Amino acid sequence: MAETLDGRGLAQESQTAISATGMGWPGIVRLGFVQAAIGAIVMLTTSLLNRVMVVEYTLVAGIPAGLVAWHYAVQLTRPFWGHGSDKGRERTPWILGGMALLGMGALIAVNATIVMADMRVAGGLVAVLGFTMIGAGVGAAGTSMLAFLASSVAPERRAAAAATTWIMMVAGIVISAGIAGAMLEPFTPQRLAVVSSGVVLTALVVTFVALFKLEANTAPLPVDRRKNLRDLPTPSFADALREILHEGAARRFTLFIFVSMLAYSMQDLILEPFAGLVFGMTPGQSTQLAGIQHGGVLVGMILAGVGGSAFAGRKLTDLRLWIVVGCIGSGMALAGLAMAASNGLGWPLEANVFVLGFFNGVFAVSAIGAMMGLAGAGERTGEGVRMGVWGAAQAIAFGLGGLLGAIGVDLARRAQEQDAGAFQLIFAIEAVLFVVAAGLAIHAAAKNKG
Repeated sequence: MAETLDGRGLAQESQTAISATGMGWPGIVRLGFVQAAIGAIVMLTTSLLNRVMVVEYTLVAGIPAGLVAWHYAVQLTRPFWGHGSDKGRERTPWILGGMALLGMGALIAVNATIVMADMRVAGGLVAVLGFTMIGAGVGAAGTSMLAFLASSVAPERRAAAAATTWIMMVAGIVISAGIAGAMLEPFTPQRLAVVSSGVVLTALVVTFVALFKLEANTAPLPVDRRKNLRDLPTPSFADALREILHEGAARRFTLFIFVSMLAYSMQDLILEPFAGLVFGMTPGQSTQLAGIQHGGVLVGMILAGVGGSAFAGRKLTDLRLWIVVGCIGSGMALAGLAMAASNGLGWPLEANVFVLGFFNGVFAVSAIGAMMGLAGAGERTGEGVRMGVWGAAQAIAFGLGGLLGAIGVDLARRAQEQDAGAFQLIFAIEAVLFVVAAGLAIHAAAKNKG
């Protein structure tokens, strides 16, 4: 991975470290439980509360959408949290602190939602506070957790480690959504408060147990750049950002992350409406379609995790190949959806959506594995602040992508006065963005190799 993206001589170190043990699979799985805990609480606030606000409390959809967008905006603080964990030389306190902040923010958001039933303005203001804490908590815990992985996992395990933790995050979302949904029947505000408290408490306990003595018992990699960093004074936050922004490889990778994640997220809010408006699917059928997509994502993640581990460190085409395949494949699947908009009911929509999910999963795991490899390439900066910069770029792209996709469809529907053409245009734009992202990945690799 270092050979393809960092261009700082890390390739030679990776070759000597290829047999390094680093963090073993039990440790990786334990961090996966942390990801699952983060996913469970985020599901509670960005999915469940969204439905409760719109359906049970009849609020306009823009209110929960704005709160979710705000929580992404707050994640611009990710570099700050990552720098803090670099400076403290320990990740565990930052992960635990972030999870505590996330949990408190979620409970505040839940209670604010209940208050909105009678006091819209007061409840809305408290909800802003809650989602601010949620964004900050995700930034602190998520960035520090990824930095822990990046600094502790040997190169040949990074793709599989990324796949493992993200699959467990998806599993955490699915399991918590299923259990919470069942326990909320019949719905009452009191039941919502009790169930939400249970989700948060469970997530915090799982995180604490998973992290207990993990960092203290994790042996450093034999070739460890961080040993040299410990002998140097930690740069200030401004100096750390300046080093990253002046580093060509880091700048190119940041641009790639932004463009690819923008393409990745634009279909999030429009796929189910597309299935309903163009293919006449019921809410239950469109939900099943989303499940098919997530199934494809999981299969793609597993394949990329296994394949990336099999080739990592042996060839120049290791994770770069998987990134490009994921981007090009995603672009082709989105081009298929654009064609589906004009063909209508005769198109194999379920298969098309599964293929989209599959290549999305291949791309996502490969990009995260690449991110972990490049995180250790700084001369003075640690993994935390570098992961924070890319996490911030990802958060901006996610928030902006979902918003642009939804607004774009609305504007196109009004301009064209038809549904199919509007969705066709947005899917085509997404496909082009994925092709551009693949080009950026190839260009970055060529620059770093040269």
